[in-house]
Amino acid sequence: MQRIIKGEQVIDESWHLLPKEVTLEELSNCDDLLVPLQLWREHAHALKARDGGLGIWLDADEAVEEIADDLQYFQVVALNFPVFTDGRHYSSARLLRERYGYKGEIRAIGDVLRDQLFYMRRCGFDAFAVRPDRDPYDALQGLKDFSVTYQAGVDDPLPLFRRRQG
Repeated sequence: MQRIIKGEQVIDESWHLLPKEVTLEELSNCDDLLVPLQLWREHAHALKARDGGLGIWLDADEAVEEIADDLQYFQVVALNFPVFTDGRHYSSARLLRERYGYKGEIRAIGDVLRDQLFYMRRCGFDAFAVRPDRDPYDALQGLKDFSVTYQAGVDDPLPLFRRRQG
């Protein structure tokens, strides 16, 4: 069983990340599922009627604007980083939190490394599935890499100079 970082602790993963090739007939009715965007596009009505938890995952070339009107149906939005150098989903997480007001879990999946976690959290991520070849307990320490931030972020909307003016 994979372990993820959530709430600043390492926990057992309970959601099933489905591959892009999955069909509706293959799905369990009661498991907690992270479905690919294409499956949601084709079968949203049937997926909403399931008994289990529902989440969605987006690849780096898929925009959060496509699911903006449906966010109330998802407990988790997972954003895939195909390679650690692809930072497009940092913006996606900020859009989900700041423009669309999404309060559910935003999870980083894919090529997720310790060095990224602190910055991902600042953009709105609150769960992280680090690469399988990496230790999640070591990666957890990445959330504590810095004690002070200068810029505004989702986690602290005021830049440092505004925080010090009080």
